[in-house]
Amino acid sequence: MKAAVVLAGCGAKDGAEIHEAVMTLYAIDRNGGTYQVFAPNVMQHHVINHITGEVMKESRNVLTEAARIARGNIRALTEYRAADFDALIFPGGFGVAKNLCTYAFDGPDCHVDRVVEDAIRTTHKAGKPIGALCISPVLITRVLKGVTVTVGSDRATAADINTMGGKHENSHHGEVVVDRENLVVTTPCYMLDATISEIALDADELVRAIKELLGKK
Repeated sequence: MKAAVVLAGCGAKDGAEIHEAVMTLYAIDRNGGTYQVFAPNVMQHHVINHITGEVMKESRNVLTEAARIARGNIRALTEYRAADFDALIFPGGFGVAKNLCTYAFDGPDCHVDRVVEDAIRTTHKAGKPIGALCISPVLITRVLKGVTVTVGSDRATAADINTMGGKHENSHHGEVVVDRENLVVTTPCYMLDATISEIALDADELVRAIKELLGKK
């Protein structure tokens, strides 16, 4: 399996959730796959001090920040082509809801970055699986109507998913929700209280489910 992994920056509160990002890459490698990391070349909505939770008076670029996790091996999302990959995967982190779309601020009426939306739509049209961890299922739901996803058991987010035309199923760690019609696989990660080993488990189950959809054991 050759997967494209899209990161929303670097940091749980304003970018990609680092544990989820790393464990997703590890799960792909551990299950015999390869990956290429992508990120949109846009400015972050804001920068958060991860100690205090306060907004900092500086600006950062999503692609540049995501490159920290990718160890520099990263490409702008404008270069993504669905034909070159077997699957598209979005780890979580509030950057998904702030930089890839505006869900953190606009809820169900959120706007999705044009390049991100194009990546999702072209992958779906090509009949290839899309994986989403943590808060990322709201992004998928906003773009693809009628998908079935999970964010664990968060009632408010589940209600928003339903408002956006999706269907939510509750889940626990080690569980994935697979929408076989739309080829969408989702898992809760830090939408639930979690240890890093539970994040690793969720990422591994998601990758295994994607491989099953692809018929690659």
